[in-house]
Amino acid sequence: MTPEPASICLGCWQNLHMPIPLRGPLSAPFRLFGIKPSRMNPNTCTICEMAFSKVMKARAVTIDATVMFADLRGYTTLTQTIAQEGLTSLLDAFYDDCAAAIWRYDGLLNKTIGDAVFAIFNFPVKRDDHAARALQAARDIQSSFRDRHDALVRTIGAGDVEIGIGIGIDSGDTNFGEFGKSHRDLTAVGTVVNRAARAQAMAKSGEILVTTAVRDRTRDMVTAEGSDYALKGFDQPVTLFPA
Repeated sequence: MTPEPASICLGCWQNLHMPIPLRGPLSAPFRLFGIKPSRMNPNTCTICEMAFSKVMKARAVTIDATVMFADLRGYTTLTQTIAQEGLTSLLDAFYDDCAAAIWRYDGLLNKTIGDAVFAIFNFPVKRDDHAARALQAARDIQSSFRDRHDALVRTIGAGDVEIGIGIGIDSGDTNFGEFGKSHRDLTAVGTVVNRAARAQAMAKSGEILVTTAVRDRTRDMVTAEGSDYALKGFDQPVTLFPA
């Protein structure tokens, strides 16, 4: 079930106690100043993404967050075999499923990177159970994509190419803010981001892999045994759990 869109910006309300209208007649004056629902999360506003340094009084802050990467498997192979219209339909379905699930659990769809998405949970909308929310969002993404898989394959003419989604999730202290000078980018960086990205690279089509930190925070949501993986850029093996 998709919740009703928020009437005020959840990020500004939590962080600044400012009721910034997002929808309805009261939002009209704010639109004149470029304040509108954010494309990263329609329940937050452009103040959250465009004026981060002014709102937080810093260019970057350390936050406890959960990071999720989801990658569309089979897309690169399909670019060589099907028409552009089919590729567009496939990406539309992938992005739509990811966005709906991420926003449903108050996550921020920070970036779309070709055939992958990068999401952050617990900022600007703060939730104590952000790891569980990220995992549930990942499960919803997989479920939605499975439900439309067969029809999508027929529509785009994918043939025998396997289409699916691999997802990686990690939790912990993350550096979040505006990075760059000539081109400023609001995003998260650090070990948690890197580990989530590497976990996603290890995930098979249709699989979700989470770190020990996520397993510990989500308790009985993750019950499978973990395995050690040699992740690029990490000196020691990292234990990942299918979820």
